[in-house]
Amino acid sequence: MKHAATLNVNGMAYPVELEGDATLLSAIREDIGLTGTKTGCDDCECGACMVLVDDKPVNSCTYLALQAEGSAITTVEGLANGDDLSAIQSAFLDKGGVQCGYCTPGMLVSAHALLRRNPDPSEEEIRIALSGNLCRCTGYAKIAEAVMAAAKASA
Repeated sequence: MKHAATLNVNGMAYPVELEGDATLLSAIREDIGLTGTKTGCDDCECGACMVLVDDKPVNSCTYLALQAEGSAITTVEGLANGDDLSAIQSAFLDKGGVQCGYCTPGMLVSAHALLRRNPDPSEEEIRIALSGNLCRCTGYAKIAEAVMAAAKASA
């Protein structure tokens, strides 16, 4: 049975019809059409599906979409200001924190959340904050450098 709901994603209200077991990931990608959030492990292990729900990082692959009704949801698309990239997005590009790009949306969302709650994190704090996001390409050094650069740029 489908349920009528409204999801507030990136500041816009999206009316959707959802099955009770629909994940936030499937609602964002399939019902709303925002494909920046990636499907990875589908088991809350890799972080490719990371989004913010009321400014808190969540793995959208295991978060029920109906649970998010009434919350502010931010995807990787919501980090930019129109065509202008956010400081963290620009830093990932400038510092080479992107290789294949599959983990990048989740990394960006997690890094954004970290910088909102701690604008001047240490490298250890960065690595801890990103520990729920797996990358098989970069070795994390360039990603950590990018987060530190974004912190300095925003200071």
